[in-house]
Formats: sequence, C-alpha cells, structure tokens
Amino acid sequence: MVTTAGLDIVQVSASDMDNFSYLLYCPTSKVGAAVDPSFWPERLLAEAKKRGVTIEILFNTHGHRDHVAGNAAILAETGARLAAHPLDVEAADIPVSDNQTFKLGEGALTVLHTPGHSPGSICLYTGDALLTGDTLFVTRVGRADLAGSDVEALYHSLRRLAGYPPGTRVFPGHDYGPVPASTLAYEQEHNPYLRCPDLASFIRLRLDVS
Repeated sequence: MVTTAGLDIVQVSASDMDNFSYLLYCPTSKVGAAVDPSFWPERLLAEAKKRGVTIEILFNTHGHRDHVAGNAAILAETGARLAAHPLDVEAADIPVSDNQTFKLGEGALTVLHTPGHSPGSICLYTGDALLTGDTLFVTRVGRADLAGSDVEALYHSLRRLAGYPPGTRVFPGHDYGPVPASTLAYEQEHNPYLRCPDLASFIRLRLDVS
C-alpha cells in the first residue's frame, strides 16, 4: 500500500494473466473506489473489507474482458456505480470524460483519456501517482495491433503521461515488468517505447515493422 494526495492505493493481483486491480480510498472517511476487478474480484472485496472501506465507484480503465470480467460481482456486493469511458463501456453508470475529477472523501482523482490500446482507454491520476491500465506498463506499453487500437494515438497518450513529473509513480494494469510499479523517471530511462525520439520510430518498434 502507498499513500498519495489523501488517498491510499492498494495493488491487488487479480488474475492468472498477471492483471492488477486497485483499491483507492481515503484513510479518514474510508470512502473508496475499485479499479479493474478482472477475474478475481473477491480479492478486491477482501481488501476493502479488511480495511473497512466502502466502495462507491468502480472504474474500468478500458473495456477488455480481462479488466471488466469482475464488474458484476463488485457492483452486486457494494452497490457502487460503474465509471468508464463510453467508447469502451457503453453501459457505464457514469460516462467519464477527459480531466473529469472525482472526490473520494478528502482525496480526489482525475480521469485522463489516453486512447491507443483501445478507443476509450483511461488513466487515473491522483497526487503523484498514475494508474495506467494497459496504456503504460513497467518497461513496456500496451498493444496497438488489436481491434480498435490506434498506434499513433497510443504514442501521443504516452507523450502526455511522460509530461508529468519524473517522480510520479506508475501503477500498471498488468505485472509485466521487472517490478510491479515504478516511476516516470524509471520509465524514461528503462522503457524503450518512451525513449523513441519520434512517432515513426515508435510505430516501427511497437508494430515491429522495418
């Protein structure tokens, strides 16, 4: 668990596909949000129960099944509202938009629309932390060869994230790297996709074209 800008962040192993779920909550009010319950939503629910957290909002960083499969279990157990970008999750209770802010007790988080891996991919920013879904992993980035993917949009979304302070912590949607979380400074140094000098070189690297 880490604390940032009034919110605690708990990273949870959520599937045998190396997915991460997250619990974000205000340690004072115990009001919280769940993110991407994946295939093992009971683990998120257990973390919330252990900490006495009331989950009021469930965020999906995008609509792929390995991230949304546990939605129904979370919503049924907590009565939370589902928040997601309408380009990926049409049935969300709260259709989110870029720069939309949500209060969680004494803390807050901001939605960043970061298309590329999927049209409605979002990241969540709070204080000095980014929950990056499948946009940015530790030393890797999301796929751009899937239906609905857009490699050019992914490049620009990554450049946007790279503009945040170097000490910003990165909490990805999968455990694909040498460590489960990092910082933007670490990614700038070790992630070859963030080191690409221009769009053309990024496309060549991400789509493996010569």
